Amino acid sequence: MTDAPALVPPLRPGEPPLAVLVDFDGTIARGDVTVAVMRANLAPGRALPWQEGSRLTWPDMMREAARDFPARPDRLLAAAASVPLDATFSALAGRAIAAGVVMEVVSDGFGFFIGSALERLGSASVPIASGATRFGPDRTRVEFPYGNPSCPVCGTCKRNRVLAHQAAGRRVAFVGDGESDRWAAAYADVVFAKDGLVEICAEAGLAWRPWASFTEVAAWLGEQLAAFAADPAAAPPPVRRPMVCGPEAWGPRG
Repeated sequence: MTDAPALVPPLRPGEPPLAVLVDFDGTIARGDVTVAVMRANLAPGRALPWQEGSRLTWPDMMREAARDFPARPDRLLAAAASVPLDATFSALAGRAIAAGVVMEVVSDGFGFFIGSALERLGSASVPIASGATRFGPDRTRVEFPYGNPSCPVCGTCKRNRVLAHQAAGRRVAFVGDGESDRWAAAYADVVFAKDGLVEICAEAGLAWRPWASFTEVAAWLGEQLAAFAADPAAAPPPVRRPMVCGPEAWGPRG
């Protein structure tokens, strides 16, 4: 059975009205762990699905890949652990949590390797919104508890996580690097972008802040916390943006 998505915590009196959502692949991890796991399980000479010209959606590609995963994830976890992590994430997470700022990792990947990565960084308490991979002797399955049932484009609807945190009264800062972050960036109040996400933001006319490590994000957070401490009433509300993705923008898709 698919797990229900975690509820967004309510904004309590005295808490900074901020949430920081962070991508995993290429962001906390310095490479694409989801692709590394897929490659580790490929038969010799076999290409990745999109390299073979597959027309499947990304969630369906992940489902097909998971069908061939072994019953035990040891080898795949080893492949995931070989991708280096950005050690500066732990300081950002620690400062945010200590100040009452909501942190969340949002990933359009398999999910099963993120918890152990956060443990290695000392940030195991940070919530994770991602795919849910179920390993078993008959067949391994990947489910999408954070998907949008009315939209097949993404496995994890990062857009909906941004909107949910905004609905709780928080401004949302999103930190990412590439294509899977496109729709989250379109709705976030503040975007930290690098690599492919920079071009995506520029083409869409979205404002972004460059970042190379989480040190820059932590510096911004420090400024926000200082401003909130000086005048809690002056915190700007979340920005409402027009719908540019999902069934609200595209209509229903089969």
